[in-house]
Amino acid sequence: LTPSLRKQLDNLQSDDGDVRYTAYNFVIKATDQPVDWAYEVWDKLLLMLRDPNNHKRAIASQVLCNLAKSDPKKRILKDFPAILAVTHDERFVTARHTLQNIWKIGTAGKKQMTMVLDGLAGRFKECAAEKNCTLIRFDIIQGLKQLHAAVQDDAVRVRALALIETETDEKYRKKYAAVWR
Repeated sequence: LTPSLRKQLDNLQSDDGDVRYTAYNFVIKATDQPVDWAYEVWDKLLLMLRDPNNHKRAIASQVLCNLAKSDPKKRILKDFPAILAVTHDERFVTARHTLQNIWKIGTAGKKQMTMVLDGLAGRFKECAAEKNCTLIRFDIIQGLKQLHAAVQDDAVRVRALALIETETDEKYRKKYAAVWR
């Protein structure tokens, strides 16, 4: 790790929001491509998923989603439930940031894609009674669209359209379907 990258990674845990946000942008940009240092930060990020600070939880989930492509040991298969749990975060903005990025894990391989499809399908079904159900479902459908664009696997489209068909409210069924047009 370069000294500047190490500093930015450390700054992800800063209590200063501006410092943390600058570090977040730096690290997300750095992890847009595969990196060879994922395991140097992996365990710290897993711990951050349970940090009392919701901003730190959101950052940790998003960076882990980005690091899935840099995971030759496939640790993400074991750690995925911890990331998916953040989609239930008490702070909806934190849950939403995770939902909007979790699809990236599915680009890391066939097993990861299947795990993401199953996890998001379960989340789509179980959120029915939640306050922000329609936003959660929209984010899931949008994420599946992004996953499909990235991996070009028709199984993703088929699964997304099947989820859309389970929506009982026609207004929202049309809204979700529009994502796929």
